[in-house]
Amino acid sequence: MTRHDNSRDNRHDNNSDKLTSPQESLQIYRAMQRGLSRRDAMKLLGAAGVLAMGMGGVPGLSPAFAAGGEATPQRGGRIRVAAHSSSTKDSLDPALGATAIDYCRAFMFYNGLTQFDPDLRPQPCLAESFETTDSGSRWVFVLRQGVTFHDGKALTPQDVIYSIMRHKDPAVGSKVLSMVEQIDSIRALDQRRVEFNLSSPNIELPSILAVSHLVIVADGTQDFSKGNGTGAFRCQEFSPGVRSVGVRNENYWRSGYPYLDAIELVGISDESSRVNALLSGDVQMINNLGGNAAERVKQSQSAVLKATNSGNYTDLVMRFDQQPTSRPAFREAMKYLFDREQIKRVALRGYGEIANDQPIPPGTPYYFDGLPQREYDPERAASLLQKAGVAGATVPIVASPAANYSEDMAVLLQQSAAAAGLKLNINRVPADGYWSNHWMKHPLGFGNINPRPTANILLSQFFLSSAAWNESGWKNPHFDQLVIAARGEPDEAKRKQMYADMQTLIHNEGGIGIPVFLSDTEGYDSRIGGMDRTVPLGSFMGYMFAEYVWWKG
Repeated sequence: MTRHDNSRDNRHDNNSDKLTSPQESLQIYRAMQRGLSRRDAMKLLGAAGVLAMGMGGVPGLSPAFAAGGEATPQRGGRIRVAAHSSSTKDSLDPALGATAIDYCRAFMFYNGLTQFDPDLRPQPCLAESFETTDSGSRWVFVLRQGVTFHDGKALTPQDVIYSIMRHKDPAVGSKVLSMVEQIDSIRALDQRRVEFNLSSPNIELPSILAVSHLVIVADGTQDFSKGNGTGAFRCQEFSPGVRSVGVRNENYWRSGYPYLDAIELVGISDESSRVNALLSGDVQMINNLGGNAAERVKQSQSAVLKATNSGNYTDLVMRFDQQPTSRPAFREAMKYLFDREQIKRVALRGYGEIANDQPIPPGTPYYFDGLPQREYDPERAASLLQKAGVAGATVPIVASPAANYSEDMAVLLQQSAAAAGLKLNINRVPADGYWSNHWMKHPLGFGNINPRPTANILLSQFFLSSAAWNESGWKNPHFDQLVIAARGEPDEAKRKQMYADMQTLIHNEGGIGIPVFLSDTEGYDSRIGGMDRTVPLGSFMGYMFAEYVWWKG
């Protein structure tokens, strides 16, 4: 029997005022990804020393934390946060979340049964405990008492059943349908206990239930315009594509939280405008900074740069159902046209690391390092383009500020392609509406995938044949079987081999090219406290910042 029962918040008070090298910081980060606890990591940092953020130190540690710990949290205040993307199609239905601002709203207004801690381990949230007694096929979650929705309704097992099972209805259009298909049934054992029965064992169910799409809504909810959840903030205003405002939930079940009175979320797609808004004080937090913009924030006296190593990547998407990207030789040629070192140096300004067309990043438990690095080889690419019958052809490629660094990558790829006899015409489209109007709709374009907490969640959402976000439309039955089998495989060595096989299939046959992994770079006003908490799942503390930050102004 596996059981997890933990209601304590993860708070950190370790500190150091010495210095450590970027190489030492990266080694400690990777050790954390392999299982080193955050507490032990802090001990290592205390021994080696910490260099304040923006000066080569550990990603995610604020200067105040590095210099001696955060001040005592203060209550009150209002902040304005600008994300890089928003749309008139924005929704408060967590099932439909597709961008950073959607995920932030989900965690502001709702809670999940579980929640990730900074070590990416699922901790109890609305469920005060959970356990499995059948090798991961059957799970029981015990609901927390005294939890109410914003409208005063008490949390019940029926809310959990409705919230999760609605994702299985194709009419809902859930972005995580491929993840919940494995849930055969959910039933209430009594007024507090909820039983999940899976079609096959999955030891990662608590991690799955911690993603923003699977937060809990009230039983029977059809109108999501009010954001009626159990979260730390109540929805005061929601104008799709304009702004959303959350105000403190005075009846929040977690004692002492949140600290802020209100948070306003807006979308500012233009990077320069986002930075200007931060530096002028119009907003207090921004995300998705390119290398040049990150340097501007880093040099500012009023703002702080936060860079977090993660599995974030911008990928070249080559659709299997369109021409010429349906041709295997063309797809392989494009992967050989990535000058990865140049992309890291020129486009990212060093804020990232080299990738190898496999979506699981180095330093994580199931990364397969046995794949030979695919090098920049325009001559080989030219031969493959000839084989694909497109030598000398002109091919359009779509890029947008919405997909981080994609415009810079497209320019560098255009130069490389010219050396191989292929002309790429770059079609730059606005960030607004990119994900609904362009992503996955052109033969050749770009995606931007935020990190996922486990390898299986990532592969289930983006590479299963049935996944809504299967970017290239790649379908491989053997791969699908491996994804499902790995969920319940008890033998660690066998499970690692399964993930190695899956990465090899994606590397060799898949319709995406991943040249680099990106650091999540964001900026925040120096008067914001609580930014020492880092969850490497994306910007804004893995989108969970709202509950933990405070205003020192």
